Amino acid sequence: MTLTPVSPDSAVDDDPRRYEHLSSIRLEDPEAVARAAKSRRRHPGLKSGRQNFIVAADHPARGALAVGNDPVAMADRRQLLDRLQIALANPAVDGILASPDIMDDLLLLGALDGKLVFGSMNRGGLAGLVNEFDDRFTGHTAAALEALGANGGKMLIRICLGDPDTVAALEATARAIDSLAERKLIAMVEPFLSVRENGRVRNDLSTNAVIKSIAIAEGLGSTSAYTWMKLPVVAEMERVMAATTMPTVLLGGDPAGTQDEVFATWGAALALPGVQGLTVGRTLLYPADGDVAGAVAAAASLLHHTAEVSE
Repeated sequence: MTLTPVSPDSAVDDDPRRYEHLSSIRLEDPEAVARAAKSRRRHPGLKSGRQNFIVAADHPARGALAVGNDPVAMADRRQLLDRLQIALANPAVDGILASPDIMDDLLLLGALDGKLVFGSMNRGGLAGLVNEFDDRFTGHTAAALEALGANGGKMLIRICLGDPDTVAALEATARAIDSLAERKLIAMVEPFLSVRENGRVRNDLSTNAVIKSIAIAEGLGSTSAYTWMKLPVVAEMERVMAATTMPTVLLGGDPAGTQDEVFATWGAALALPGVQGLTVGRTLLYPADGDVAGAVAAAASLLHHTAEVSE
């Protein structure tokens, strides 16, 4: 896939100094991040029957900058912030999933008022790292998310039966789930059965593998009261969703196929019981035609809202 620059009618600004004030604030007044978090207007609340739309922006913290055939598509932080602000400006977008650096930028920009906020917790399993399965918790902690007034934290757990680092990653994930639950914060768990092939990690996206990853992940921690699943859209999603009673959001991953094809698979999965919405990043932030606003609006049209939320 070849990416097109953000379309002019969607761009926030082309000035290369447009985010220079963020550097100045970080230099002179770093406590401004905490103040912005404290003063932020909160999301009105989660409701059964109202699916949520969360934009994901934690890929760069794992060194995962590629989209399609562009290996550094997400490298320009100014463009990423432009695209995120375009997405978050759509009232159908409920929130953000981000690593601490991006979260802090968005707080300083005032872009998270009225939004759900999920922090990205384990970013230590860098893309291509020799011990990538030893996915350390190097991002948000549960205590930091509580201080930010966040709704929860997300953790990736790649389960490789042939790698000894998996058991440590499982244990760390269980501790993080407990730490979030103690604070009544959501643990958004993204599980995969994974293998290493030719020096690279590959997630097994077969239906049975996804079901097995759910069975393992939903049993982590001493309580599942605050646990959500974050799952890929694969074949036989009816069987996948039959494997859990936990609220589930669908992930987008690196886009494959045309936008219409991807959206069609999302639409079918969103109609299943237990699916609470979308948590998607690259597919919408870096669409092939560059129209971020259009991609976000098209994805928002797939969501189901049978319950009203009072403002």
